[in-house]
Amino acid sequence: MMRLIPKQVETLWTLFTGPVVWALHFLACYSAAAIYCAKAGQATFSFATLRLSLAAITAGALLAILVAAWLAWRQWGFGTGDPPHDQSTQQDRLFFQGFATLLLSGLSFVAVIFVSVPLVFIEVCAR
Repeated sequence: MMRLIPKQVETLWTLFTGPVVWALHFLACYSAAAIYCAKAGQATFSFATLRLSLAAITAGALLAILVAAWLAWRQWGFGTGDPPHDQSTQQDRLFFQGFATLLLSGLSFVAVIFVSVPLVFIEVCAR
């Protein structure tokens, strides 16, 4: 039985969504913390405010990765096709891309959580 995949998810860009969101999240968290700690005396807001802002960025990143994973799961055919998808057909290529994107999204989700763990434990900047 042929399952039609919607055209909007037939793009290679979905494969890179999870890792790009993780990279941007990593850059935002660590650069914001580094800049705040370098200029802590000049900041007009507290470290708790920075932590809450980064928690909101983390929630947004996790939501974006979940959306990418859902699109990948949909492209994979809702898990109907078992790997390996190694036939030279359009459907197997789409299933492979969906499965690979789903795995990358899972890895990126865990990576975003690992990047966020220091935000929980760091109390103040070392001076």
